[in-house]
Amino acid sequence: MPELPDVAVYVEALEKRVLGATLERVGLRSPFLLRSVDPPIRAIEGKRVESVSRLGKRIVLGFEDDLHLVIHLMIAGRLRWRAPEQRSKPGVGGKLLLAVLDFTTGTLLFTEAGTKKRASLFLLRGESALRSHDRGGLEVLDADLTAFEKALRSESHTLKRALADPTLFSGIGNAYSDEILHRAKLSPFALTGSLGAAEVERLFHATRETLIEWTDRLRREAGDGFPEKVTAFRAEMAVHGKHGKPCPICGTLVQRIVYAENECNYCPRCQTGGKLLADRALSRLLHEDWPRSIEELEERKRGMSGGDRG
Repeated sequence: MPELPDVAVYVEALEKRVLGATLERVGLRSPFLLRSVDPPIRAIEGKRVESVSRLGKRIVLGFEDDLHLVIHLMIAGRLRWRAPEQRSKPGVGGKLLLAVLDFTTGTLLFTEAGTKKRASLFLLRGESALRSHDRGGLEVLDADLTAFEKALRSESHTLKRALADPTLFSGIGNAYSDEILHRAKLSPFALTGSLGAAEVERLFHATRETLIEWTDRLRREAGDGFPEKVTAFRAEMAVHGKHGKPCPICGTLVQRIVYAENECNYCPRCQTGGKLLADRALSRLLHEDWPRSIEELEERKRGMSGGDRG
């Protein structure tokens, strides 16, 4: 799912292209995309874009007459831009294309890979309706340490869950929570109430630094173009999506825990004192054979290699 850095860069790219432009036509290609009924989607045709903003992981286009189009990309939703001279260029076809928004300055294509169709559009009227889509999480880049600690300790969660909870922190999800916790050298499954003051401060700075650095990196990558390579897995990431690869800090192989449709990636030496966190499915399967530490895991791998040679 695109998180704060990706969404922020999307917003900046859209602001350059559609702010002050008029939306001429909306073409919906999927009956499941539009999740609101009143006002009707045609109400924004012929209206000028007055603002482009981020609301958590959502993109909001503000139109005349206090109308707000809320774009929620979810996991696989993506945006593409076609300048006026590119409108005749073959676009994204088939089941990927969910909507086409024709502005006086170009065309915005809304796509989604896969078959689950979770991405959504909402057309809302008025600020109160828009606020109902605000999950209420803290904007860490606008907050101080005191506000961060208050949000962090407001619920008893693991750090991984707390960072990715949109009611606690805005714009952070599965990918960047892994990167933040690795930078902070904290276990993803440490409880929010167990952290000391120094650890909270370390997590606060790691959160800000990670989000700022990745936003700047993605901004440089996009340059003057429209961001086309939006993905949760990037070669420059330290641990997210790097299962089995060496940690860039200590060289220990990155471990992961898979749960539901997400995964947690971490370095056992940098973050958990060498302890391997139990993957529920594997630990249930292996029982006593589940390795408890990175040393035990490495010893087993050496034993297996020796057995193969024999």
